Amino acid sequence: MRPEQIVEATLFASQTPLTEAELARADGSLDVDVVRRSLAALREQYEAQERSFQLYQIGGGHQILTRPEFAPYLERFDSIPRSPTLSVAALETLAIVAYRQPIGRVEIEEVRGVSCSSVLRTLQEWEVIEVVGRGDGLGRPLLYGTTRRFLEHFGLESLDALPEPEELPVTLQTEPIEASPPAGSEAPDADTEPPVADTEPLDVEPATEVAVADEAQANGVAG
Repeated sequence: MRPEQIVEATLFASQTPLTEAELARADGSLDVDVVRRSLAALREQYEAQERSFQLYQIGGGHQILTRPEFAPYLERFDSIPRSPTLSVAALETLAIVAYRQPIGRVEIEEVRGVSCSSVLRTLQEWEVIEVVGRGDGLGRPLLYGTTRRFLEHFGLESLDALPEPEELPVTLQTEPIEASPPAGSEAPDADTEPPVADTEPLDVEPATEVAVADEAQANGVAG
């Protein structure tokens, strides 16, 4: 077997991105340099042959995914796995975590203006965020950050590949909106919970495009 064949077979069988070191474990004849050359050769072959799939670097590893232009054909089949689509509330919260991590729940709620406890639980269940530590404030609040699954979901090689905040849709801008309270009213105590309940849907909704996936292969399907 040629090194490219071994690497290709391993990538096709994997449901998640694999690093070069992980691919090298597939056979004793492989090492990182051989794997790197094999990946480059496969990428050139797929491009030259105009295959419907390509090798992508996402989540710190490599994965074979269908090209995004073929997504409309794949969406017609329920048997083809696809990533869940996040609700607007989940996308807004996830954008805040991605750009300001590590960040606590209170800080997230200050930006969004609504309670985010249930949304954070949902994002943790989908494994796109996780607890990465504790803050120094009162009660040492939990701090959240994104996961490797987050990078995989949006087809990002690393957090450095995130678009600039100003490139995000207005609904995903992460800057807090400061508004003056109505005349005669008092500003809420800083230690109290935000008064607005989070009633936005948390379940999977019809497709909602997210800006951080603009350069990603969000519609890709593993070979």
